[in-house]
Amino acid sequence: MALHFVLDEPTTAGPGDMVVLTGSEAHHAAAVRRVRVGEEVTVGDGRGAWLTGTCESVAPREVVIRVGSRTDSAPPRPRVVLVQALAKGDRDELAVQAATELGIDEIVPWQATRSVSRWDAAKADKGRARWATIVREAAKQAHRAWIPEVSPLTTTKQLVARAAASRTLVLEPTGALRLTGTALAGEDRDVMLVVGPEGGIAADELDALEQAGAELVRLGDSVLRTSTAGPAALAVVSAALGRW
Repeated sequence: MALHFVLDEPTTAGPGDMVVLTGSEAHHAAAVRRVRVGEEVTVGDGRGAWLTGTCESVAPREVVIRVGSRTDSAPPRPRVVLVQALAKGDRDELAVQAATELGIDEIVPWQATRSVSRWDAAKADKGRARWATIVREAAKQAHRAWIPEVSPLTTTKQLVARAAASRTLVLEPTGALRLTGTALAGEDRDVMLVVGPEGGIAADELDALEQAGAELVRLGDSVLRTSTAGPAALAVVSAALGRW
């Protein structure tokens, strides 16, 4: 499989055109992956464009690629959204990375009541940027045509409002329904997976989400870490939607 790289901006380039990697992406291509003149690579813009081309020139600050072919992938429908509660250490980041590799379409950081990690205004911008970097690298590693969006930090009130407009599945070990028994075929709304922090989702948060139409579902008889629950649920949902 050809090495894959990502442009910083959407592209209209087609066969015969040149695209240029610059900055850290050029350095990664030239110095880390050691691409060579004449080598075939693939290039995406994270918005559906997929280019196959040949390296015309290679330098740490600029890699020039001649496009041989282009395909455009439509965004998946319905979209699958991961609402990931902030967690201590790197557990939330592990969830974000794995979910991106597995095909998530949007990631929403959630300041849950029981989140040990707290993002104030300054931390929210830095935290979102950090998650976006993790998402970009994971999407590139997985050769994804679409890079998931990382939304701004959401509160429980904002999450409840959004839950009313989506097919919202809250991962809750005490849920009466199994995720594997949830019918998703033909669903045309966003499917939103909500994952709580280490201490679980607070009772009042569960009540508010249920009142907005969310369903409490469980994955099985064991209690998963916040870093693994979302990716595990995404695998189940991807199969149910026919993505896998």
